[in-house]
Amino acid sequence: MATNLTIAVNADTTDSEYGTGGVDWIDIDTYNDYLIFTDGSDVVKDGESLPSSSDLNQAGIKLTGNQIIVSKYLLADFSASKLKEIHNMGNQNKRYVLAFVFDGETASEPVLEVWDNDSLNTINAIALGEGTPSQSWYYGITTTDGLPGENWIGNPLAGSSSGHFLYLNNGNGAISSAKTLYCNLKIIIPIGISVAGAENPVISCKYTTN
Repeated sequence: MATNLTIAVNADTTDSEYGTGGVDWIDIDTYNDYLIFTDGSDVVKDGESLPSSSDLNQAGIKLTGNQIIVSKYLLADFSASKLKEIHNMGNQNKRYVLAFVFDGETASEPVLEVWDNDSLNTINAIALGEGTPSQSWYYGITTTDGLPGENWIGNPLAGSSSGHFLYLNNGNGAISSAKTLYCNLKIIIPIGISVAGAENPVISCKYTTN
């Protein structure tokens, strides 16, 4: 029987594991839900309706030419037609942010990758380093075994080359039974970026089963 995966996001301020009573974990609809990285606005914030493209443009990150660590992350929850702030995502010492809930064993270690298309074969977007993965703005760190630490560094995420994706089981290999794995993400816009635009990278969790 194939192992199934549920991806969930913690929309609570409490840093507690998936399934903890009273903590607002939301199972992601991977066909309709999406993540928003933003400066925020009166209409692009927690509890507001799903935004239009115009709303998102107005709430975009204001480029200054200096390094910017994005501080606000939201889930567009399609079923609720609401935005939910992911309070613990970003440059914070928080562990239980994104959960990858496996209901059985895997044949390979699950990994998290970021690409610029659904075919998962190019990383040409500006935010992914324009083909140079070490220059990606997307950073991630596996938190399955513990907290990431203050001002965590993590890995720049782009494609599948060594050092530019996450081993979600912390490099311990395939999982032998049902298990929940965790990570945190943040975006760092580097010095000198002056070209604005809207990009839609694809965040993918890959694994094989027996």
